[in-house]
Amino acid sequence: MRVGRIEGYAIVSEDGMLADAARVMPPSLMFEADQRFFEHGLDAVDVIVHGRYSRERQPRSASRHRLVMTRRVPAIAAHPSNERALLWNPAGALFEDALAALGMPDASVGVIGGPEVFAFFLGRYDVFYLTRAPNVSLPGGRPVFPEVPVQTPEEILAAHDLVPDPPVALDAGKGLLMVAWRRGAKVIGREGH
Repeated sequence: MRVGRIEGYAIVSEDGMLADAARVMPPSLMFEADQRFFEHGLDAVDVIVHGRYSRERQPRSASRHRLVMTRRVPAIAAHPSNERALLWNPAGALFEDALAALGMPDASVGVIGGPEVFAFFLGRYDVFYLTRAPNVSLPGGRPVFPEVPVQTPEEILAAHDLVPDPPVALDAGKGLLMVAWRRGAKVIGREGH
């Protein structure tokens, strides 16, 4: 079974962090233009996937279907406080089974973190929207992918056959750039033909 489109959304510091050491997204990573882009993207998908520390706080957040990735359940379980959500452990149930349990087997999906959740989908993203916050550094923070800072987020995305579009200025005055990394075909050199 093939699920719908899978999109990732992250804003990171210059050193590839999406939160500080306390797992909190600091105000220095919050930009109105990025929040608008993020909300618009989430409005266009059917299901949000995130870990227990990741959240999105938009006006329609409570109405969105979601899977919360966790090791605290054996496979799939009801969310204790959100009837539109399920708890899901990838070690106990396939992603497709979790979507089916949610009643949305062919859903389009927006992945919003944290590091292990972003990494889980690296081989499956149709597109990953990576925004870099200029002049922000979070030493000791939570990386967008577990391999950061040994590798940059861009190196990790490229290693998983994602190809960058040209950067888009979400807020040119603040130097806020977003790059959409799209699933690409491997390029075969002339000698390979």
